[in-house]
Amino acid sequence: MLHRVVRFVVLAMAVASAFPVSAQEADRIAWKFGPTTVDLGRDTAQVALPEGYRFANAEDTRRLMKALGNTVDDSEVGMITPLAEDQDWILVFEYHPDGYVKDDDRNEIDKDAILESYKEGTEAANEQRKKAGVPGLHVTGWFEEPRYDARTHNLVWAMKARSDDGSEVVNYNVRLLGREGFMSVTLVDEPGRLAQSKPEVEKLLADFSYKTGKSYAEFVPGDKVAKYGLVALVAGGAGAAASKLGLFAVIAKFFGKLGKAAVLLVVGAIAGIRRLFQAMTGSQRSA
Repeated sequence: MLHRVVRFVVLAMAVASAFPVSAQEADRIAWKFGPTTVDLGRDTAQVALPEGYRFANAEDTRRLMKALGNTVDDSEVGMITPLAEDQDWILVFEYHPDGYVKDDDRNEIDKDAILESYKEGTEAANEQRKKAGVPGLHVTGWFEEPRYDARTHNLVWAMKARSDDGSEVVNYNVRLLGREGFMSVTLVDEPGRLAQSKPEVEKLLADFSYKTGKSYAEFVPGDKVAKYGLVALVAGGAGAAASKLGLFAVIAKFFGKLGKAAVLLVVGAIAGIRRLFQAMTGSQRSA
């Protein structure tokens, strides 16, 4: 279940030297530059990539994550980053073919109960962080309360958290429901920059679409149905077991191999990731 938990981690700048990327590895990243349309998964979905953005496919997304010390699975289907010098956010796409997620419980999302569950789970996970030499993390509230659009079948929410050193982070999540599963979209950025990056991401996702036969509206009786609903998606990915690990209990998943080499969830460390991406792509942010 851990791999279902939202993966929002800001990497400390020190990691840039801890995980050097070779020129050979950099040459293996086949970025696609907009304007173009890129596929997300095998005959699953697609998104229009405007000018000013670049895209890494599933294989290269996993390669990038591994180069950053991350353990990966087969859910990663793509990554988008902007080319603009004043934008450093990262958008990660993961597809979960768990079946059609019914939205019958769309009016039963208890934001207060879910928030309390996240707080309890995150506090419990602080014991693991303490053993790993990582600062404790504390969920402080909603940055954006859960909301579901019954027309587009998109589920959005964002949470705020504070680390023991006073740093603040925001986890911004989108779930795009389809006929055979859902696309998980996670935005990684500094809290202070979300006002700028969020509209850009919303524009990108407006041009997201499932392939013919894969959209939510094309469900027919007899299709595989997921064992969970919208409440479970917000409450931890794919069920209560994941939520008990806490929203940010991702040490074993995202940058899980770093151990004490990195301070996770530190505001301002996006620059370290940016330098890593530049190294991986020949230090160029343009085609």
